[in-house]
Amino acid sequence: MRGLSGSVRSADGFPVGHAVLTVTDQQGLQVARAEADESGRVRTDPLPKGSYTTVVTAAGYLPIARTAQVAHDGTGSIGEVALAEEEAGVELPPAGPWTIDPAHSSPIVTARHLGIASVKARFTELSGRIHVARPVERSSVRAHIEAAAIDTGNKMRDDHLRSPDFLDVAAYPSIEFVSTGLTRRGSRTWLLGGELTLHGQCREVDLELRYGGYGPDPWGGSRAAFHAETQLRRDDFAINYNAMGRAGVAAVGTTVEVELDIEAVRGERLPEY
Repeated sequence: MRGLSGSVRSADGFPVGHAVLTVTDQQGLQVARAEADESGRVRTDPLPKGSYTTVVTAAGYLPIARTAQVAHDGTGSIGEVALAEEEAGVELPPAGPWTIDPAHSSPIVTARHLGIASVKARFTELSGRIHVARPVERSSVRAHIEAAAIDTGNKMRDDHLRSPDFLDVAAYPSIEFVSTGLTRRGSRTWLLGGELTLHGQCREVDLELRYGGYGPDPWGGSRAAFHAETQLRRDDFAINYNAMGRAGVAAVGTTVEVELDIEAVRGERLPEY
């Protein structure tokens, strides 16, 4: 195949699959744009013979520019491009298993009430595993929430949320999340895609993920912190309760905001404190 080709790697040698190669001619006009595949390989369409300026960019990395020559047959090479992370000092957690610590993690759901106020609910029983890989884009997450462990601070309301009007915890006792992909957005930000099973329905969701860092804890272990957010529509999960309040305003909003503050401990299991 013809065109400008090359490969894009991180400074430590792993492929950067979301990198973009932009090519401009000597007049400064963009003549080609191509995105790297999962292996970091990138190739443009054939180009006229000549000298070009190439710029490789990727979220979370510093851009790099090179001059490339295209031969009479429309082919050329930018070689192997090594991208440096855009923010020094952001150290990713070590590769391997990490166990979610429910005592220091908090899944919170916020729903609108009568169109004028917000009600927050916290799930108090959470478990799961994070596998940190290299490259980190190959990492994975699996989490489990007990649906009945919902707490809004009001027993009557909590019982209603557990009923068939909402979560129907007798029929659907668990909420499950399994990741399907991780894409870097910045030095500390990522897009975590996955499948969420809730109320018997499985839907694809995207979580905006922020990495807080990692370090030692007082018990001799290592901990990593993450914050994630997303928005869900109740009807996507067949939760169709639609009681109306005064003036025809819905008692409960159709969308809910989800926030997760997660601490994970390095290793296959939680330590005994």
